[in-house]
Amino acid sequence: MTGTVQTCVTLWEAAFALADVAGTPLLRRQTMALTARCLALRGEALFLIGPDRLVPASEWDIATRDGQPRAYRLNIPEAGGGRQVTALAPEVLHLRIGVTLTAPWAGSAPLRRAHLTDSLLHAVEPALAETFENAPLGSQIVPLPDGSAEDMEGMRVGFRGRRGATMVLEGVAQATAAGMNPQLGQRREDLSPDLSKSMTAESLDAARATIAAAFGVLPALLNPAATGPAIREAQRHLALWQLQPIAELLQAEARAKLGGAVVIDVTRPAQAFDTGGRARALQAIVARMIEAKAAGLTDDQMQSARRLVDWNE
Repeated sequence: MTGTVQTCVTLWEAAFALADVAGTPLLRRQTMALTARCLALRGEALFLIGPDRLVPASEWDIATRDGQPRAYRLNIPEAGGGRQVTALAPEVLHLRIGVTLTAPWAGSAPLRRAHLTDSLLHAVEPALAETFENAPLGSQIVPLPDGSAEDMEGMRVGFRGRRGATMVLEGVAQATAAGMNPQLGQRREDLSPDLSKSMTAESLDAARATIAAAFGVLPALLNPAATGPAIREAQRHLALWQLQPIAELLQAEARAKLGGAVVIDVTRPAQAFDTGGRARALQAIVARMIEAKAAGLTDDQMQSARRLVDWNE
């Protein structure tokens, strides 16, 4: 599940690094990738606006008025140790997602908003790690011939901690002393725990799918049996319904703080569409335009017809 989280974060990071940015030279590809990673893991990203670049801040304190930031005290990371900078709100590019009414100046990460998924992530994985680390996987119990208690104890110590080894617990003499028939039940016993009864596989699959959905990734994208159409649809869903709205928030923040008509497009560089279907759609559109021109329709009439099907210019 930790790998699932990192996969979703990498998808965000790669999509923002590929995004088309127009209107400002400050939103470089490295800055866009860092912004996506901070948003996925922290729910917010903050940069100090410099003369020629955006300087990332690792920690910050905020002073607000009417729920909106007015001033910041920033910690700027440096190789030899960080430094503190005080800046006003117009001097800082602050992007946040998952904003709540109780703290509109702060964002929240997708997993922080999915409390049950986050709790399951921290409960199942450590439990499995402890099971595979401490459980006697592949170990067995086998009966032995008669022997002294000292010899049996020595054999127990010799097999202790050996994963996959044969573990000796009792022999025929101990079984007889306990009132059991030493000739009955002389068979090996497997000590490997049966994890299927705890629905481990089902819990992992459900948690992985929920984590992916929390990041806006369709679970079909992580399915090994997924085909091309399902993968394209998952890419389109991620780019259109998850990342492009975040890009619009960053675009609005950049327009307010950096000035100019900043435009950020995530969907086109990600090519989250069916190329063959798009080519066929273009062919049909051109054919209909030729028919409309032959019929004598004006541009205004064509625009009115496009508005009927919610097509923009």
